[in-house]
Amino acid sequence: MNIADKLVREHRLTETEYAELIRSYEDKNLSKYLADEAVRIRKEVYGDAVYVRGLIEFTNICRNDCFYCGIRKSNPHAERYRLTKEEILDCCGSGYQLGYRTFVLQGGEDGYYTDDRLADIVRTIKARYPDCALTLSVGERSFESYRLLREAGADRYLLRHETADAKHYRRLHPPELSLENRMRCLRDLRRLGYQVGAGFMVGSPYQTAECLAEDLVFLQEFQPEMVGIGPFIPHHDTEFANEPAGSVELTLFLLSVIRIMLPHVLLPATTALGTLSPVGRERGMLAGANVVMPNLSPVKNRKQYELYDNKICTGEEAAECRGCLANRMKSVGFTLVTDRGDYKP
Repeated sequence: MNIADKLVREHRLTETEYAELIRSYEDKNLSKYLADEAVRIRKEVYGDAVYVRGLIEFTNICRNDCFYCGIRKSNPHAERYRLTKEEILDCCGSGYQLGYRTFVLQGGEDGYYTDDRLADIVRTIKARYPDCALTLSVGERSFESYRLLREAGADRYLLRHETADAKHYRRLHPPELSLENRMRCLRDLRRLGYQVGAGFMVGSPYQTAECLAEDLVFLQEFQPEMVGIGPFIPHHDTEFANEPAGSVELTLFLLSVIRIMLPHVLLPATTALGTLSPVGRERGMLAGANVVMPNLSPVKNRKQYELYDNKICTGEEAAECRGCLANRMKSVGFTLVTDRGDYKP
């Protein structure tokens, strides 16, 4: 039995086997085999449904200085903004009218949003839209903070682990950030009963097949409900400005591997994938993804939330974006649904 067959049958590999598999990603027969298996598994669990998450990027102010990120605190050219509570609620209102039943509040680690402020926003959204799921993606916080936000009504939490290799982590982040603390946060979120999302960039500087294999082993053991991966895309105001972007083909290959490894996972075809390829999100669905996250943020702020260069969908109205995505998904045989899109254990 070869490695790909073993993955399909057992849904797990060793770190060495993952590294060997990753090094073969350019083999078109292999990538097609894994993509076909991933789509078969995805349809068994979730059918043809594509779940839509309304993304609200509510602040681009961040205390951190991650070397790859366009909104890092030391970027003097970033146009900073933060949304008011009412602006956030307006985004939810327009999304609800369009059929969105999951909202994702994503932002930099902005100290203005204290536990009390953020918990108040969460409570208000959940009171106003009790049939909706609410996902937070606001970085590293204390156990107590995560507990308060969970008690306020947050259902899910996205926190990309970025890399499971400690040495690689240090090459992407300043000394005050550590893989150890990132993993502590993920464990805390799991303990508190959130549906938890992890993930990583594909093709980030200094990444090797062995780094990616460590990521896959971590996901295999942690068993997150959500996994977000996308190609690394450089930002012109970071020290990685001249680094090459990650590979679309490798990203698609890894989407298939993750779907086979975690059959029930909620797996987005990310904006970064759509940024590097005009049909990136469609190809993501054909590799095993089942989630898209269109932008509900105010149009005036979308270009300011610039994690990387040339980000797509910064000028579309929410309604236009949803209609466009529905047609794109239909073109490859999938249906954008009005549903919370909960994890199916």
